Amino acid sequence: MARRVVHSIRASGLTIYDSLEGRLDLHIPTADLEGILDASLRGLQLDYPLRTRAKVLKQKVCESLGYPVPGSFRRTRPRFPGQDFDTCIQKSNNLQIWNEEVSPSRRYVIVRVDENLVVRRVRVVTGDVLALYDTTGTLTHKFQAKSREPVEESRLVSATDTPNVQRLMRTTHRQLLPIRLVFARVRSLLGSTVKSSGTEQERNRGAALHRAVAQRLGAVTPDTGRFPDIVEQLVEVKLQTAGTIDLGLVCPDSAERLALLPDFQHRDIRYAVFYGTLSGKTVVLKHVVVSSGADFFGFFRRFEGRIKNTKIQLHLPSDFFS
Repeated sequence: MARRVVHSIRASGLTIYDSLEGRLDLHIPTADLEGILDASLRGLQLDYPLRTRAKVLKQKVCESLGYPVPGSFRRTRPRFPGQDFDTCIQKSNNLQIWNEEVSPSRRYVIVRVDENLVVRRVRVVTGDVLALYDTTGTLTHKFQAKSREPVEESRLVSATDTPNVQRLMRTTHRQLLPIRLVFARVRSLLGSTVKSSGTEQERNRGAALHRAVAQRLGAVTPDTGRFPDIVEQLVEVKLQTAGTIDLGLVCPDSAERLALLPDFQHRDIRYAVFYGTLSGKTVVLKHVVVSSGADFFGFFRRFEGRIKNTKIQLHLPSDFFS
């Protein structure tokens, strides 16, 4: 399939700067993008001055994906807008991203070179994966929100799904439950408890609630820390024992496409925000608010969390390039 997409890109005449709106058949899934670039770039010699090194890499990436090599590369963000990815050359596991924010759905092509600047491995990950390696907290609380009024009862904010979700439910994603049914099923969890013991309480609570919600929705995908929590039903789960909701890198009403499911945008996600009270080592679920990302800020008030605007530094795990 990957070869077929590359052939189609070459035949299309599109450049790396052209949008794939209406041509999602030319979108290269992240796993395929990694496979293509890892195979084609391994052994590439990049022993050049810094600017030339980056240019040579981008030229080879264009050739590998079926795109024409431009006479000069524009200063766009990301550098490859059509497929929504940037490239990074790494001699170590200390990844630095300068003067820009990390997007959750953007792909990062991370090229590992040895001491002689020969490419040894290529990994492709999305921004939400990079956020898992953030130990400083500079990425994980970028967007935050709070309900405009105290939540004293459960609420279905969105009477219907977004038009895009409704259309895809009739065609290629018939397994999706309508948002009204999602609300009915998750509301059945109210009154139950979620354990919150251990040193990573917030994480444990989230994982326990994820499992409970997934069971109610008939989903089987394990919690991988990716966005959204329950991919099969486009559901992101939040558990609140305080007012502030940490949204991570994702702005709910954004029109950015999902890295895992490019048919959908962030605004299509169904948010299930549970409110509970602490009782010893458990959280009692009291209320739930369900909303599409598109309607999210009609009920919740947005405010900015912590943002780092200069250099973001992440330490990749030792087995990242294995």
